[in-house]
Amino acid sequence: MKERTGNILVLNSGQDARILKALSTELRIRILELLNGKKLNVSEIAKTLGIPQSTATVNIGVLEKAGLIKVENEKGERGSQKVCSAQYSEIIISFLSTTETSNRIDAIEVEMPVGLYTKFEINPPCGLCSPEKIIGFLDSPDSFWSPERVKAGLLWFGKGFVEYKFPNNALYKGKPLQKIEVIMELSSEVPGTNKHWPSDITLWVNEIEVGDWTSPGDFGDKRGRFTPLWWKLEGSQYGLLKTWIITEEGSFVDGEKISEVCLTDLHIYDHSSIKVRIGVKENAQNVGGINIFGKGFGNYDKDIVLRLYF
Repeated sequence: MKERTGNILVLNSGQDARILKALSTELRIRILELLNGKKLNVSEIAKTLGIPQSTATVNIGVLEKAGLIKVENEKGERGSQKVCSAQYSEIIISFLSTTETSNRIDAIEVEMPVGLYTKFEINPPCGLCSPEKIIGFLDSPDSFWSPERVKAGLLWFGKGFVEYKFPNNALYKGKPLQKIEVIMELSSEVPGTNKHWPSDITLWVNEIEVGDWTSPGDFGDKRGRFTPLWWKLEGSQYGLLKTWIITEEGSFVDGEKISEVCLTDLHIYDHSSIKVRIGVKENAQNVGGINIFGKGFGNYDKDIVLRLYF
């Protein structure tokens, strides 16, 4: 599978009808293509596409409401002007089979704040911050014990791990567990940013190494959709939304098999909680650090999600 870079939006065919409707006309697709990698005002869009400015305004409004483009007021030669930019360089539509749709309905999801880890071992560069401020001191692992860590929306470190304890709802469901998903927004970590900075990021569940995903870089080409304005543009802005999947057939990242580790190996029913550990191993081929984006940062406004399918 070719690794994708930049801002990516993954749409669920059964859950994102509003956004799909915004993409339902050729004109809006052309507007998104035109804005890919550039900023244009409404007049420039209308002129390039050969359409009335009023038509451009209406369709830009639909795309903005769907969260597909950002419209900002900027000073121009003749006063203020509305400047448009695309929020995503790539949009992926995921179509679920009838079986998958049924499984999604019979599922339990828990979203864990990125700052609610129960264990960590990390090395600088490191830090964490809430949507309002930096927590503790930069490059000080001891700051990861700050009580304010529960408010964190972004944390980063060079190597090591953070570990979270999720409630083991499989013990009370009364149905066999079919699949586990772990979802989070991630990037590499380098002083400043560098989109070509690979890092092998590893997931463990119940202390069993599930497998690696190689982050292509640390992204700072544009501000993350939810990243607060006070956070410097030179800092990490957003990551890529990655999904680890564990079934009885093995383990996968975004559908690509990464190991033979299966549900049985995790001994889910032997534990009162499910431990999820994410980090960068000291002996990894690419020790490029990690950023974990939660609510208030990045492109997805999500914390770490654990889903159990029955």
